[in-house]
Amino acid sequence: MSEQTLENAAEQEADSANETQATAPPQVDIQRPEFAQLRDAGSTNTDGSLGRFFDVNVTVSAELGRVTLPIGELVQLGEGSVVELNRPVTGPVDLMANGVRIARGDVVVVDGCFAIHIKQIEPSAKAG
Repeated sequence: MSEQTLENAAEQEADSANETQATAPPQVDIQRPEFAQLRDAGSTNTDGSLGRFFDVNVTVSAELGRVTLPIGELVQLGEGSVVELNRPVTGPVDLMANGVRIARGDVVVVDGCFAIHIKQIEPSAKAG
């Protein structure tokens, strides 16, 4: 190799090193956050912090039963179709709040409307 070729190669290496340094991300000072110690708020009670949610609306529904259908059968349903559910007529229905079972009970009629006579509250749905 000639002396000129060696000088050109050295210059290209230096330029390449400078480009790498120029595109390297800047150094960042990383620190761990400090959090205040959490205190035990105790159990939730109805006259405490939960009270602020008492005016929030929740969708409540009754589930008579379920069935799993292939999409092909589902799209063929029409007026007059009968869909059999997995629960007997005498069985309890599930009372659901936003899709979560909160209780079970029997279907009754009150003033000409369906209602649920609650027989069992789900343990996870009990306040307190």
